[in-house]
Amino acid sequence: MKIALISLGSTSSKWTAEALEKYFDQVEVLNLKDIEINISGKQSEVLYQGKPIGKYDCIFVKGSFRYAPLLRSITLLLSKESYMPLKASSFTIGHDKLLTHLRLQQFGIPMPTTYLSATTKAAKGILGKVNYPIIMKFPQGTQGKGVLVADSYASASSMLDALTALNQPFLIQEFIETGGTDIRAFVVGDKVVAAMKRKANIHEVRSNIHAGGTGEAVELDSYAKKIAIDAARAVGAEICGVDIMESAKGPLVIEVNLSPGLQGIYQTTKIDVAGEIAKYLHMRTVEVKKDFNTNGTTQMLKELDNGKSKEIISQLDFRGTRILLPEVITKIAKFKESDDVHITAKTNKIVLEKLDVK
Repeated sequence: MKIALISLGSTSSKWTAEALEKYFDQVEVLNLKDIEINISGKQSEVLYQGKPIGKYDCIFVKGSFRYAPLLRSITLLLSKESYMPLKASSFTIGHDKLLTHLRLQQFGIPMPTTYLSATTKAAKGILGKVNYPIIMKFPQGTQGKGVLVADSYASASSMLDALTALNQPFLIQEFIETGGTDIRAFVVGDKVVAAMKRKANIHEVRSNIHAGGTGEAVELDSYAKKIAIDAARAVGAEICGVDIMESAKGPLVIEVNLSPGLQGIYQTTKIDVAGEIAKYLHMRTVEVKKDFNTNGTTQMLKELDNGKSKEIISQLDFRGTRILLPEVITKIAKFKESDDVHITAKTNKIVLEKLDVK
């Protein structure tokens, strides 16, 4: 099998590429800066160094928020032919804190209270009713950049005036006292493969390792793991970092990072996250190829819209005590993660029916 890793060439990407070589027959590392999208007439194509990009069984795309439109376009155009672990929409949602929080709220995932205002007057109205200290964030940014802390109305109002002068949008968020700590959970598929508690240095409120924070390995309880996995699913990412705060209300998700660094998590936990990513991508690529190439699945997908029922024969894929349905089944049934379903289970038989909720 053949895989392409499209990235900006970071150390984390190099580690991932090395790990992928243990599972895939061919691994090609492509620099994101050498990719362009050609849109002309009725055709669109992805070019690498001026030539049409090759055919791959799997393509793993990663990069910073500055490249979100390109990342989204690459995924949108290539996901029809290759398995890709991040949806095109994830680069819109995950690289914008406001959209991330809206998505988390829609999926019922706990997070700090967050405000967005359309005008300076409305923002000052918010500042007059919140409890201090508060956090003020730019919607876009990584590694803790663009995070401000105001301990009073006066300081928040001064920051607001400066941000308004810079024509910068921002979010206002309740400050959760955690002693300068948070948790980075690394989600791969339906598992949290590693987690670390990060603590800010004495001069910082940001706990990011890149900002001088320190880390220690932790084992999350089942509830915190579920929240991290649900947050990843909410933004459409099978591989990502989820940042969590421990509060009196329980764990709260503060951010989803689509391109988290591996150095800090490895140094802290000694877990080979790059290896976990490579193993997962290989497993999912095999599953996707099997779904689309066995028992006439490709033709079946072309007929999805005719309303007829379809039957396939497949072995069950157990994940612990849970059963993972083949992707083609969920496509045929047109189930969504937000659907309520009625499940009937008998010996040797399971029936799932979507509930019409009005």
